[in-house]
Amino acid sequence: MYNLFEDEDDIFTGSPKSKFMDVMFHGSAGLAENELEKIMEEMAMLEMMLEDAGITDYEDRMKSMRFERATDLEKRVKNQYIVAMGNILTQHE
Repeated sequence: MYNLFEDEDDIFTGSPKSKFMDVMFHGSAGLAENELEKIMEEMAMLEMMLEDAGITDYEDRMKSMRFERATDLEKRVKNQYIVAMGNILTQHE
C-alpha cells in the first residue's frame, strides 16, 4: 500500500521528520530556537518526574523500549515532529 506520508521525494508531502527539518532550517531562527528550548525543558522535566517516581534506570528502560515498542515509538516520534512543527508555524507571522 502506498504510504503518502513517507514519500520523501514528493515536495508536497514528505515525512514529518523531513518537513520538521525544513521548518527548522528554513524558517525563523528565533522561533526554531524557542521550540528547541521548550523540547529540552520538557525532556528535563520528564527526567525529573521519573526520578521523583523512584525510576533511576530510565536510560536502560529506554533502550529496552526502543526494541520492544518500536512501532509505537515511531508513531509517537512522528507525532512529536508534527506538534513541534505546528508550534513553530503557528507563531510565524
